[in-house]
Amino acid sequence: MVTTSHKPQLGTSDRQDHRHVADPPARALLNSVMHVADAVHALRSRIASATGAVPTVVAYRGYGTTKWVRVLARVVLTGKSGGATSGTVRGWQSFTSVPIRYSHVDVEIDGVTHSVQADSGGLVDVVLEASLPPGWHTIILRSASAAPAQAHIQILEPEATFGIVSDIDDTVMVTALPRPLLALWNTLVLSERARTPTPGMAVLLDRVVAQHPGAPVLYLSTGAWNVAPALARFLARNLYPDGVLLLTDWGPTRRHWFRSGREHKLGNLKRLAQEFPGVRWLLVGDDGQHDPEIYAEFVRTHAEQTAAVAIRQLSTGEALLAGGRTHEGTLASDHNAVPWVSAPDGAGLAKQLKDHGVL
Repeated sequence: MVTTSHKPQLGTSDRQDHRHVADPPARALLNSVMHVADAVHALRSRIASATGAVPTVVAYRGYGTTKWVRVLARVVLTGKSGGATSGTVRGWQSFTSVPIRYSHVDVEIDGVTHSVQADSGGLVDVVLEASLPPGWHTIILRSASAAPAQAHIQILEPEATFGIVSDIDDTVMVTALPRPLLALWNTLVLSERARTPTPGMAVLLDRVVAQHPGAPVLYLSTGAWNVAPALARFLARNLYPDGVLLLTDWGPTRRHWFRSGREHKLGNLKRLAQEFPGVRWLLVGDDGQHDPEIYAEFVRTHAEQTAAVAIRQLSTGEALLAGGRTHEGTLASDHNAVPWVSAPDGAGLAKQLKDHGVL
């Protein structure tokens, strides 16, 4: 077995911050808030350890090429070894785990072990050199005192030319809640078994993948990494194509008050464009958030890497709860070279994409 060592690498929660605090009073206040957060984290860690919580590596799906892989995982203290179970789990239960900051993690890929370090949220988000053939592969992650965890990695064909990026809330999953309450409800209350799939969306994405075998599917959302296991089970239970979750972390950092969901999405889109310059992306979202604006910005700078934009139209009630509807038609008119379709369900989107030759 070959072992390599890597310098500590920051995860997305440490890199993608928002609203930099410039003035000294606000910066001092933020530092005080972070000191309190550190104290609370330390207390939670002691309580978790005293009550029998154990270090656990929660491994997520990743992706890569025949030369490198992007590895995603979190290291936490949790009451049950092995992370998420296959049973019903309410959102709040995923938040009882405590992240283990700056954990050292060994990532074994095809007999080669890479030593990496998690970030301040316990998140591992690193790119490692690897030589793997196209298809799905299993890698192993280990951390001190934690049971080994397996992650599935999709390696794209060097000749891959098509991929899918899809939002989750109100796109593949019906939420029908006011935006201020949506995150709290989905995260802290609702069981993934009670979540409702958007009509026709699973069939749409499955048809696209069937037409483009091996196409990567990235589920890009502003949801927290804590709920990744529940979201993965929801997608599998409702027959959505296998794919990689790209989520984020919430709350302040030592330099910023908030993390921007918009920057999280746009940053990952631009990253995918750089990582896979030969791939054209089908961008799927809804008109109740900022998806049309984000996708329009991506189209402006990466039109040649955009196959089409598909926007699910919210109902009048859903749009009201979402705080309004984005006028994606105005945005679409500026990008006639890229097909831009919209419909209230997957069947309507599929028909229009077929008319444009995407399906």
